[in-house]
Amino acid sequence: MNISNQLAHTVIVITGPTAVGKTALSIALAKTLNTEIISADSRQCYKELNIGVAKPSAEELQDVHHYFINSHSIHEEVNAGTFEQYALQAANTIFQKNKVVVMVGGTGLYIKAFCEGIDVMPAIAKETRKHIVDAFESNGIEWLQNELKEKDPVFWQIAEQQNPHRLMRALEVLYETGKSITSFRRHQSVERPFNIIKIGLQLPKEQLHQRINHRVDIMMEMGLLKEVEGLYKFKYLNALQTVGYKELFDFLSSKCSLEQAVEQIKINTRQYAKRQVTWFKRDTSIDWLDANTITADEILHRFL
Repeated sequence: MNISNQLAHTVIVITGPTAVGKTALSIALAKTLNTEIISADSRQCYKELNIGVAKPSAEELQDVHHYFINSHSIHEEVNAGTFEQYALQAANTIFQKNKVVVMVGGTGLYIKAFCEGIDVMPAIAKETRKHIVDAFESNGIEWLQNELKEKDPVFWQIAEQQNPHRLMRALEVLYETGKSITSFRRHQSVERPFNIIKIGLQLPKEQLHQRINHRVDIMMEMGLLKEVEGLYKFKYLNALQTVGYKELFDFLSSKCSLEQAVEQIKINTRQYAKRQVTWFKRDTSIDWLDANTITADEILHRFL
């Protein structure tokens, strides 16, 4: 589809919880527009992770070029600031060829960084990070929670208190600087030189949970356990503190049965989806649409 030259550069963001159907819709939309996709997923960027992060298939990646998929290694530090700079450059590249960019993903902080900018966070020494990861591995999430509750009560009041990645990040900043991570957040939005349209996909909770459970079963059939076995020696890396991997690491460490690990993946994925919905519902600029019925053509007619 040719977009009029009168149309200003526009980024269409397709977001929503995991397993809601973002990938299929974004690919259909990008093919209709003859454009390319920027992934806003904090785990699909890692070339070593495949089945467990629900990457688009090889055929889908061949049909439409994706940025920020297989772009980094688990041994690199990737964060919202990394994504902001990468995605802005990718958008600029796409805009040389097309008026519209499609962005898709469920990592809310990454989308926020791209759309609004992100505050610069202090660098963290490897020793500091290793100390926190080691303590977390030894003592569990309760240790992270207690440390922050006691030493950074301001952050604790607004924290995602069940999200170990967010808790470890806050503790890193506290240990490194002696200051709360909240003191580095200015909440000043940046004006981008392009239009942004945000579309959220939603499903009834029961249907979303069914999709999540089914997808986990399919991942296991595809060989997720073998993938995780090959990454076991890297289990302490930040990139692998990820649903679908950490539960199977527990099985491989003889902490639970395989059946228990798979069930825990389903539980943790459903909880993650709930956190995603909570995050995105705070953004009043998102237009929420029914994932069962929305099509690429309808998006074009409604928003462009």
